[in-house]
Amino acid sequence: MLLWVGAASLATSLLLVVLALGSGSAPVTGTARSLALIEGSVAAHDVARAELAATDRLARPFLAAMRALALRLSPSGSAARLNRSLDRAGNPPAWSLQRLLAVKGAALLVGSGVGLLFGGISLRGVFLLLVGGAVGFHLPDLLLHNTGLRRQEELRKGLADALDMLTVCVEAGQGFDAALSQVARSVTGPVAGEFARVLQEIQIGRSRGQAFASLGERSTVPEIKTFVSSLVQADRLGLPIGGVLRQQAQQMRLVRRQRAEEKAQKVPVKILFPMLLGIFPALFIVIIGPGAIRMVATFSGLQQ
Repeated sequence: MLLWVGAASLATSLLLVVLALGSGSAPVTGTARSLALIEGSVAAHDVARAELAATDRLARPFLAAMRALALRLSPSGSAARLNRSLDRAGNPPAWSLQRLLAVKGAALLVGSGVGLLFGGISLRGVFLLLVGGAVGFHLPDLLLHNTGLRRQEELRKGLADALDMLTVCVEAGQGFDAALSQVARSVTGPVAGEFARVLQEIQIGRSRGQAFASLGERSTVPEIKTFVSSLVQADRLGLPIGGVLRQQAQQMRLVRRQRAEEKAQKVPVKILFPMLLGIFPALFIVIIGPGAIRMVATFSGLQQ
C-alpha cells in the first residue's frame, strides 16, 4: 500500500512540474518562430491574430468580401470597362480596380442600410432598400465617369499649346523623343502625364506607334485621336515628323478657334431660360411694380 501511494505521489509531482514548465515558458519569437511556422507547429491564424495590425485583421478581409460581392453583382466585362474609365481619369494613385470594386460593394451595403432605415420593415422599406443599394452600387462609377470627363476636357484644352511646343522643339533640331520629354517637363496638366507615359512605354521596349496608339485608346478627345493617327501613319510610312507636327499644330489651332466660336454662339441659348425665369420677373417687379401700385390706388379713389 505504501508503495502504491508513493508511486501515485511521484506521478502527480511529475505532472505538476510538466504543467508548470509548459505554462511558464516564454513565447517563441524571432527566428525560432519563423522556423516553427515553416515546420507547421504554429497555426497561421494564431500568428495573424497575435502580430498583424487591426487594419490587416479586420479591414482587409472586409474589403475582400466587398470586392467579391461587387464582382458577383457586376456583369461580364465590368473589370475591363472600369480599367478604361480609370485610364481616362488618369489612374489616380489612391484608386485602383480592386479598391474601386471594394468601394462599390461597401456603398451597396450602406445604401441598402439607409433605404431600410428610412423605409422600415415594409414594402416601402424593401423598395427603398433596392433603390438605395442600386444608387450606392453605381455611384462610384458615376464619380469616376465625371472625373474622366473633366480630365478629357483638360486634355483638349492643353493639347494645342503642347503640340506647338513639340513642333518648335523638333524644328529646332531635337529628336522626337527628346522633344517629347521636354514638353512633358515644361507643360502642366494631364497632357504632360500622358506624354510622360508614352515615353515610359517607349523606354520599356514598345514601338513609338504602339505607345501612341495606347494614348489614343486612353482618350476620348477627337483631336488626340487625329494627332495619334497622323503620328502612327507617319511612323509607319517613314514621313518626316516635323512636317506632320506642323500640320497638326495648325489644325489644332483651327479646331480650338472653331470650338471657341461654337461655345460663343451657344451662350444666347443658354442664358435665355435664366433670363426668362430669374431676371425678367425681377425687372418687371422693379419697373412695373410702382406704376401698378399707383394705378390700383387711383382706381380705388375713383370708386370711393
